[in-house]
Amino acid sequence: MTLERMIDEQARKWQQATDRRKKKQEPPGPVITISREPGSEGHILAQRIAEELKIDLFDREIIHQVSKSAHMSEKVVSSLDEKERSLLENWIQFLKTSRWFWGDEYVHHLTKVIGTIGEHGNAVILGRGANMVLPPEETLRVRFIAPLEVRIQNIAKEQNISQEKAKKYIIKEESDRKAFIRKYFHVDIDDPVNYDMVINTQLIDPDKIITMIKEALKFRKLPARRRFDQKSADKE
Repeated sequence: MTLERMIDEQARKWQQATDRRKKKQEPPGPVITISREPGSEGHILAQRIAEELKIDLFDREIIHQVSKSAHMSEKVVSSLDEKERSLLENWIQFLKTSRWFWGDEYVHHLTKVIGTIGEHGNAVILGRGANMVLPPEETLRVRFIAPLEVRIQNIAKEQNISQEKAKKYIIKEESDRKAFIRKYFHVDIDDPVNYDMVINTQLIDPDKIITMIKEALKFRKLPARRRFDQKSADKE
């Protein structure tokens, strides 16, 4: 399936979900942003979280490609109704005037794409600084970490390469991610203040991590429109 076809399918899915919520007078669901160290298996956990909660996963490559295309970015934004678009524009204006100044066209589209996904809710967003874009009071922001030696082993096994090549891959990927966050958001990607949960994946079973995420959604001080209802999710 082409990326544009994928966007069309997602827009239809959003519209159906919006119509269903309005009919039942239900709020949009939670948004979880996932940041991770290379090799911490954060991408696997992100997929598991989305599956367990029955919500959509948007990985960094999809978001990156859509953000590069003004046409597709606008198609994503057009899935919002007038009220939601107004909320998004207000938030982008706040970011520009109060937190960062973005003159880069790519980051402008990136912000609109991530913001649109956030407005629709029921999403896990992997990477691309989503935790820095979305309102922290409406988002569960998670970062996965692990000791370097563990991450080297994970990458070597996952990509079927030597540990030396795995280490070089991690160093480059880590450098690229840090540079991206530093360039556009002027913060250190490792600063824990930008996350609600920082989880070391070395010694915690993935099932337990999923449970921790679910519990965090219950007890995190999210507004009513972002609270997670497992019973509702199970009915989807």
